[in-house]
Parts: sequence; C-alpha cells; structure tokens
Amino acid sequence: MNKVILMGRLTSDPKMDWTRSEDSKQYATYTLAVNRRFKKNGQADTDFISCIAWGARAEFAEKFMKKGAMFAVEGRLNVRSWEKDGERHWTTTVVVENCYFTGSKRDAENKPVAEQSRPATAPNKPAKQMGLAEQEGFYPIDESVEDDDLPF
Repeated sequence: MNKVILMGRLTSDPKMDWTRSEDSKQYATYTLAVNRRFKKNGQADTDFISCIAWGARAEFAEKFMKKGAMFAVEGRLNVRSWEKDGERHWTTTVVVENCYFTGSKRDAENKPVAEQSRPATAPNKPAKQMGLAEQEGFYPIDESVEDDDLPF
C-alpha cells in the first residue's frame, strides 16, 4: 500500500503550471515543512517535502494555500530516478489525493496568522476521511487524481 499523510506549513505559495501534452492539465507544486515528533539536542527537526496536486486540488491550492499556512495532505509517494553525467539521481514527491485546512477559518480566508482567534469548525462538511470527522478545522477536497501526465 502506498499511502502518505502529512501535516505542515507551506514554505512558499504554490507554483501553478500546465503539462506540455496535447490534453494539457493544470497542476500545482508546493513544499510542506513537516516537524518530526522527536527532538535532537532539544531542537525539533523539520523535513521539507515536495507535493504535487492536480485538477481541482491544484485550483484549491492556488486559491487558498498561502505561505506559512498549516495544511494536512493525504496522497501517495511517487519516486523516480534518472541518470545525468554517469551519476544516478533520485527524487520523491507526494501526489496529493486529498487536502485539508488545519488552521483557522481566517487562514482559509487569507487573513494574517496574527489575527487568528480560534479553530474553525466544519459541521456541514464530510470529514470521515483520515478519521477526522470529530476534529475541528478540517475541510476535505476529494476528487480523483489526474496524474497521467506527471511533469517529472
């Protein structure tokens, strides 16, 4: 099974682009800064994880995801390799299948983080995915993944 669940802050605004195929598709790429659960010498380590979102999730990223905002993503790992100058290179990217707000409602409305007061609730939104139905602040985006034309 290839399943990934991450929660972290965006390191920059998502970058939007289109595939270069005849039936061009929109995608967004971004990086999540994800803190590790353990600390090393009293300091929490952070992993910077590349993500790609397609179609409606790319549009969602463009509209709502801003640098510094906290999000949870669910998806799968895509690992690829190539050879350049006789040397083997590898890259790993998370292909986003679902995306969730994990900050406040004001975050979703693009307000500065300093203006946050309390987590937003989502009483009318389905959030059974990932077992988050009873937690506040999760708003799922759930559509099929369109990754036939991965740009990498």
